[in-house]
Amino acid sequence: MSDVFADPWGVVSTVIAGVAVLALVAVLILLGQQRAQVRRANELLELSRELRHRYDALQAVTKEGVLVQSLGGRVLDISERAAAILGVDARASVGRSVGDLPVVLVNEMGLAMNPAAVLGHRSGVARAGWTVDSELVGVALPGTDTTQARMVQVASQLVPAGDGDAAAVLTTLVDVTGRREVEAALTRSEMQFRVAMENAPIGMALVDLEWRIVEANAAFAELLGTSVGALRGYRMEDLSTPEGRSAERLEVDHLLGGGQHRFSLEKRYQRADGHQVWVALDAALVRTPTGAPDHFVVQVRDSTESRLQAEMLTHRAMHDPLTGLANRTLLQEVLQSVLEQPGVVDRVAVLACDLDGFKEINDRYGHAAGDEVLVHVAGVLRAATARRGTVARLGGDEFVVVVQDLDGPRAVFEVAAAIHAGLQEPVRVARRRLNVAASIGIALADPDSIEGGAPGLLAAADAALYRAKGAGRGRTEVYDASMAMGSPSDLHRELAAAIAEDQLVVHYQPIVDLADARVVGYEALVRWEHPTRGLLLPASFLSLIQEAGMSVALGQLVARRVVEFVASIHDRTRWVSVNVSADQLGDGEFATTLLSEISRHRLTAGRIVVELTESSLVASGTRIRHELTQLSAAGVPILLDDFGTGVSPLSYLRDLPVAGVKLDMSFTSGIPEDPTAGKVARALGALARELAMVTIAEGIEHEEQAQYLHRNGWRYGQGWLYGSAQPGDITG
Repeated sequence: MSDVFADPWGVVSTVIAGVAVLALVAVLILLGQQRAQVRRANELLELSRELRHRYDALQAVTKEGVLVQSLGGRVLDISERAAAILGVDARASVGRSVGDLPVVLVNEMGLAMNPAAVLGHRSGVARAGWTVDSELVGVALPGTDTTQARMVQVASQLVPAGDGDAAAVLTTLVDVTGRREVEAALTRSEMQFRVAMENAPIGMALVDLEWRIVEANAAFAELLGTSVGALRGYRMEDLSTPEGRSAERLEVDHLLGGGQHRFSLEKRYQRADGHQVWVALDAALVRTPTGAPDHFVVQVRDSTESRLQAEMLTHRAMHDPLTGLANRTLLQEVLQSVLEQPGVVDRVAVLACDLDGFKEINDRYGHAAGDEVLVHVAGVLRAATARRGTVARLGGDEFVVVVQDLDGPRAVFEVAAAIHAGLQEPVRVARRRLNVAASIGIALADPDSIEGGAPGLLAAADAALYRAKGAGRGRTEVYDASMAMGSPSDLHRELAAAIAEDQLVVHYQPIVDLADARVVGYEALVRWEHPTRGLLLPASFLSLIQEAGMSVALGQLVARRVVEFVASIHDRTRWVSVNVSADQLGDGEFATTLLSEISRHRLTAGRIVVELTESSLVASGTRIRHELTQLSAAGVPILLDDFGTGVSPLSYLRDLPVAGVKLDMSFTSGIPEDPTAGKVARALGALARELAMVTIAEGIEHEEQAQYLHRNGWRYGQGWLYGSAQPGDITG
């Protein structure tokens, strides 16, 4: 104790040293804490900077603009995107009141809105996280009209501690102008499609992948005699008749399988009232952007009238206009088709029928009476055949029946007997009763006769007919091998002799100007003065001449006769037309003969005219076209015969040196009773006149036809009204 008091300064020094150490330790601790706080502050500052960079980067790529403001409406932060949407400067806006920003807002009706009310704090927003219902407003940029305002979707929500310790308001802005424009365009497009569909003059429907109708228009419902509501959910294939469903299903499967993009079908639909209509069905498959099938768009057009017109024209081209029977073309098609079927022997027979004394009826009572007789005979043949075959008129008073029956020989003799019996009753013509009889030749289908096909069997029946007429007429004869005259080779020799012995003669039918019925020319028509059968018309021998390869020789003979006749006519303005088929052209012989004869008789250009028949055989680039061009260049006009029947394609009017056309008599005969024939004649006449071509109508039988054709642009005409074909010495 005394030692301590003995050195008081040492004690003090010790205490001071201890305090100093403690202070130093405290300072070191404080320094360490300060360094940690600085380091933490730096880390927080770096994190803040990183978060700000991320925030700025996010705002740079997002389509949404962000506006942060205090509850009092002071702008705390605004992204560049939000500033661009509102049309303000981002830096200049921070710290300002929202109501003071140069922003013009309008509602969807174009009325001005308070920016503070739209973008600022709204009363009732009291809890954090509560989102204000989004609102669509228009933002008009400075210097622009409010009608050009961009549409912006605005939504706000409270953010806790967004402004220090206080809550802040976070407002997002999305420019939806482009989306609205797209939506408006889609809506407008959909409306336009719906309006177009509902008001389309043809049937339209949207059909799902199950081929069921989703939507249809009024025209489609009207076509089917039902309502639009009744069509919804209906299967498309159930609308058609049963026979057309499989083909339709196959086309739909092809569409779904990717084999095609669309298809077209002509088929029959069953109306609600039970009637059937022909329609043209067009269907296209609509796919999604990924290529998957989505739905079908279907159009249905009523084709009943056009179908009937086409069938009428086809019927007219294949049938005799006077009697309604099949013509030569259809007969040969039917017979050839029948002969190509198996087992035709003893099941098929051909009956050739020719009236006895028909020329005397025509000469004594006129062609009108002759026509009535032909119509009556056609009815007798139909009744006698009793649907056991096809009845045809080849021309003049020549008829043919193709009989098909399980017992062909028995059936054909029954038909022949029924024809003779039916003709025993006199024909009533006006107040007269005319007796008509017929000669009949029969050829049975056997292994020998069918070798020559349809022409051979027809020739055999014709040979039997010759025998029947030579044996006293009003008889029936059956072809056998002893009828050498009827064999093809003998017929060919007989025709060769006819050409050599001048049995083939030329008659001339007048062609008149329809304006005044003045004769302006003639058509040369060949006839055969047969030594036993009398005067034969071309239908009975022209096909045999073609088979025998004598067409060119016949053409040369006719050319010489016609040129001599024209040279003998006193009226130098009249001309004569010569029928020339395609098989008479090509080797130059016909053209050379005709031009040589014209030069020898010094005929002026245009007095000889060529009527081209069978022009469907004129192929592109052939010698035939060359010869036609040669004739035309030499002053021989070319006419297209049988105009309008479909035999000659309309392209020939452009490709061939054609100077005129002749209206086929099948159209003339329908005037005025058949309105379709009149329309076709008028349309064909307009087409020919548009091409500056000569127009001639043949087959005119009464004045009403002539007047109609003249009114509708046909300049010339010929027919029984103006006289039949006569020998050259009478005509000249």
